[in-house]
Amino acid sequence: MKVAIYSRKSLFTGKGESVENQIEMCKQYIKFSMLDVEVADDDIFVYEDEGYSAKDLKRPQFQQMMKDLDTYKFEYIVCYRLDRLSRNVSDFSGLIELLNNKGVNLICIKEHFDTSSPMGKAMMYITSVFAQLERETIAERVRDNMHLLARTGRWLGGTPPTGYQGAEESEVIVDGKVKTSHKLVFSDEIEIVKLMYNHFLETHSVSAVSKYLIAKKIKSKTKGKYFSVLGIRDILQNPVYCIADENAYNYFAENGSDICQNKELWNGENGVSTYNKRDYSRSGAPRNALNEWIVAIGRHEGIISGKDWVSIQKYFHNNHNEKIVNHSEVGLLSGLIYCSKCGEKMFSKKHKATSENFSYICSSKLKGNNALCDCLNLTGQQTDDLVVDYIKGELDNFDTFTSALENLKREYEKEQNDDKANKIKKEIETTQSEINTLVNRLTDTTLSQVAVSAIDKKIVEQTEYLHTLENEFAEQNQADNNIDFDADALIESVKSFKNLFDDLSIYDKRQIIRLLIQKIEWDGADLHIFMYGE
Repeated sequence: MKVAIYSRKSLFTGKGESVENQIEMCKQYIKFSMLDVEVADDDIFVYEDEGYSAKDLKRPQFQQMMKDLDTYKFEYIVCYRLDRLSRNVSDFSGLIELLNNKGVNLICIKEHFDTSSPMGKAMMYITSVFAQLERETIAERVRDNMHLLARTGRWLGGTPPTGYQGAEESEVIVDGKVKTSHKLVFSDEIEIVKLMYNHFLETHSVSAVSKYLIAKKIKSKTKGKYFSVLGIRDILQNPVYCIADENAYNYFAENGSDICQNKELWNGENGVSTYNKRDYSRSGAPRNALNEWIVAIGRHEGIISGKDWVSIQKYFHNNHNEKIVNHSEVGLLSGLIYCSKCGEKMFSKKHKATSENFSYICSSKLKGNNALCDCLNLTGQQTDDLVVDYIKGELDNFDTFTSALENLKREYEKEQNDDKANKIKKEIETTQSEINTLVNRLTDTTLSQVAVSAIDKKIVEQTEYLHTLENEFAEQNQADNNIDFDADALIESVKSFKNLFDDLSIYDKRQIIRLLIQKIEWDGADLHIFMYGE
């Protein structure tokens, strides 16, 4: 008989049994309490999810266990406690029904529940209701804590927004202990932020703001790099820069935000502080809708009137369906050509939106015109034709490529595994999980004020780090022109390159070209083609 053990524990919590202890206690239960069955050690399969909450069933090892039900034909699933599996009544009832259909019994050793008996099954349902109630109560406590923080309008710590720096404000006595309070004050970069807002109000274009800053050679003083388009847009949407005046209050009120102070206090003397802006339980931590925000008057100064800040937000909202410029829609070689002058990739760009004519342009030049790179453009269709003819000529000596083609699949798969975007995505998921756990810790009513402050600070630091990762991920995806493909099928296509190529779709042509060409360099006068296997 085969038995599965499932264990789960969130990170950064001092409560509850460790995953290792849960597993050991389950093994002891199987050995000494399940006397009517005999289970060999090799027939016990262990599944561990560490760092995951029980809000849903989307946990890697839990999902693997469910897949293995049919493979290994488990008769029992044993867990330490019911809430290790789920705190959601709907998920739990569906799980029990599924296990019943597959003839699998569930045992929770802490509560002494066993679904092989009618009473055990009934008690499990009752307990799951209370588990969900506990989860909902925790969520309510978290929001209450956010309200408490919001009413103070204080900065929680971490990396300050661009244009601000943290400063000690005063010392107060909390529970008999001395505590230093902090607030945001202007840094030298606030003038750059003002330039961004002013130029956007003139042009209504984030790209225009980016090019303006590059032309003026204005870089981030903290990172020493030019501001990205995504970074500029984020600054323009950040309410920390908005002055807390009547127009700002009306905007948040109209959108259903939870506003902590009365309207008459929004007199324009301070900036705006916001809480619960992002949903860290979802992939990528997207912004919550405005009606889920908690908004308060901050202790810092704002720089842009509520009227102007609101007009910018409305512009972004009304144009949210505008397509982000994709410089890879036309041409076969977009992202495969590199500029020899600055080392950046070159992307295809149509001459006009309705035109079929296009050129390959250095990405530095796309960002900042000639201020960043003055490399000459390449005529798109002429360059595509030249490279295709070159490949056809090289393939006349096909034997040269046979062994290289067979190795390309393995090389490509290794590159995919090492892909930078995938690494950033994994780091985003890890950071997001840590934030979720820290937020849940705030619901512990036994925590001291010092501990709460420390957790608050850590949440803000991790949130800033998460935001940085999200920007990097978005930029990497925009720049990354690698395309997934079926290497085996493409190798067969390449073997008949001359006969098949002209009849293929543009998508398939791009795939085949990337299978054969490692990169192309353009120095402003000559095109240098580097093929795999040379």
